[in-house]
Amino acid sequence: MLDAFESLLMIICLAYGLGSIPFGLIITKLAGEGDIRQVGSGNIGATNVLRTGNKKLAIATLFFDSGKGAIAVLLSNQLTNSTLTSLAAILVVAGHCFPIWLKFKGGKGVATSLAALATLDIRIGLLFVFVWLITALISRYSSLSALLAMFACGLGGFLLLDDRVAQIAIFIVSVLVWSRHQENIRRLLNGTETKIGAK
Repeated sequence: MLDAFESLLMIICLAYGLGSIPFGLIITKLAGEGDIRQVGSGNIGATNVLRTGNKKLAIATLFFDSGKGAIAVLLSNQLTNSTLTSLAAILVVAGHCFPIWLKFKGGKGVATSLAALATLDIRIGLLFVFVWLITALISRYSSLSALLAMFACGLGGFLLLDDRVAQIAIFIVSVLVWSRHQENIRRLLNGTETKIGAK
């Protein structure tokens, strides 16, 4: 059995390590699309991968970025306790946003957050999907949809969950994702943000 410190160290390495794998960059390079950081917004996430015009690569990126969020939380839940599982949800998103391999310049964490939070509590995942879809249908802005969905998750955690640590973890993840959307928020405010499906 691992002691408390060893369990903490394991979760830090596992969750942050998984989160920091830049699947968008790896997948596009392997597919011969070059460095995704030189395309569109320069982001390594699925939305920017889609700007290469290759939907299959974008779907693959979405799958793997989501998968690492779910796996980190699932493994932590199997190997440790609920407190460290909540920490794993934070760390896997932080790893995606600030990967050590890319000088801490990563993605915005939306897909990884959705999977991690849904694995932590399915009600939070469903809340995210509901708010994202409604906002996207009305506004056609992916970034606004993600921002409102994460806001709803942060609020929903306090309303739906009884676990104080999980509530705080969900709130921290929401704040982290919002902090990665500063440019999008500026473009939304001045009316220059790109809508879903726009060239």
